[in-house]
Amino acid sequence: MIELVRPALEHLPSYKAALERGWSPDNVRLMEAVREQLAAIEKDLVAFLAGLDDREAKGPPIHLPDGSTVQRLPGFRRWIWDGEVAGSIGLRWQRGTAELPPHVLGHIGYAVVPWKQRRGYATEALRLMLGEARALGLPFVEITAKPSNLASQKVVLANGGQLVGRFFEDAAYGGAESLRFRIEL
Repeated sequence: MIELVRPALEHLPSYKAALERGWSPDNVRLMEAVREQLAAIEKDLVAFLAGLDDREAKGPPIHLPDGSTVQRLPGFRRWIWDGEVAGSIGLRWQRGTAELPPHVLGHIGYAVVPWKQRRGYATEALRLMLGEARALGLPFVEITAKPSNLASQKVVLANGGQLVGRFFEDAAYGGAESLRFRIEL
């Protein structure tokens, strides 16, 4: 069984080891995100951990894949834990509305380390994170997946997600086709 844990010093060695094995918590920026996170841990691990829980959006702007920057949204990250880091899941939102700006691909994003995939971890992590979204008062969450990512689509559907449409991602992400799912809370 897994749990979602708040990133903390006691879990950091396991998280760092997963990064060093080549796993990326960012499904878009992949190895660039790994390098940035390892550098941030090396520079100031306390600041790195604090930055993963930013409910007030006080952190620095977000750098998009096309090199542009946008204002940070409130959000937080939890580590998927089964005795060691098995992945990461994050929730972000916009104050005063359930809608998201076009450059944000969804309320929730997740990534499971490859050596622990196909064990139901993402499905359970999403179920647990939906409770956090409810506690914030969100009426729904949206999650996106590539048409070819059948595993992620199954995770969303297993948690009550409904396909609400196909769209082309913001140009900052390359404009690729994607699917938008909605889970009513």
